[in-house]
Amino acid sequence: MTDYAALIDGPTHTFIQDTEAAYPADTAGFSVADLRAAYDAMCLVFYHGRPAGVMTQDITIADVPCRLYRGQTSQDRRPEVIYFHGGGFYVGGLHSHDDICAEICAHTGLSVVSVDYRLSPEHLHPAAYADSLAVVRDRLDLGPVILVGDSAGGNLAAAVAHGLRGQAIMGQVLIYPGLGGTMDAGSFLTHAHAPMLTRADVVMGGTIRQNAPNDPTALPLCDTDFTNLPPTLAIAAECDPLADDSATYAAAITAAGGRAVALTEPGLVHGYLRARHRVPRATRSFARICAAITDFSNDLWPPRDLT
Repeated sequence: MTDYAALIDGPTHTFIQDTEAAYPADTAGFSVADLRAAYDAMCLVFYHGRPAGVMTQDITIADVPCRLYRGQTSQDRRPEVIYFHGGGFYVGGLHSHDDICAEICAHTGLSVVSVDYRLSPEHLHPAAYADSLAVVRDRLDLGPVILVGDSAGGNLAAAVAHGLRGQAIMGQVLIYPGLGGTMDAGSFLTHAHAPMLTRADVVMGGTIRQNAPNDPTALPLCDTDFTNLPPTLAIAAECDPLADDSATYAAAITAAGGRAVALTEPGLVHGYLRARHRVPRATRSFARICAAITDFSNDLWPPRDLT
């Protein structure tokens, strides 16, 4: 039994309690509409607003709704960050990660495009992947991009990087991504009952999305080719059944001759981006994420702030 009392510090424990107060731990019997309403209400509890000077515009790119974030210094700068939100492929949207994207824009000075890809179960795989691929392909016509995503969004970022390998993707930052690692070993068992995300939750998300086994567009770790992928930072939360996916993915890219590094954030839990203003460990991790995006935009490797 994993001793989460020893691994998780006080501020993180409070974050978990506040999350569970807003989003019920037991959602058995919830409809998808109920799950979305609960998730949206929970995100609002942690919503921090947009930094001063960040402007937004809701636009359509390749028939996909998106939100463009620009700062006073990012109007004509490239590369552009393309962000894919988390939510298990069935909850979340432009609203759930609005402040996160706005802060990335403010911290990096780069424009950010947030992608409102279609959700399951109304739109099964490959709908979310197809939307994400279409948006990135369209923005690549304007110049280089950096892909960023958390959880399910990290999966989409990696899948798109595989689908568009060799194009002007200057880097990808994957934040506690689920990439299709084995579910019968390692962190999937050690942290099967972790706070914030359990192994059963991961299984449910795949069932709702109806992932096809051995399909790299749904599960990037199922790919047989890890060559010619962009520089990659894969960040795991220690107390997360998905934790091993980041290290496994980075190792696969490195073994194929590419540039990748994995980092596990000690004592943090899935979804900790929402805690970046409440939990010092999460604050430091978010700073690392923004620094890595900045480094990728300047074609620097490896990212400098990994301690």
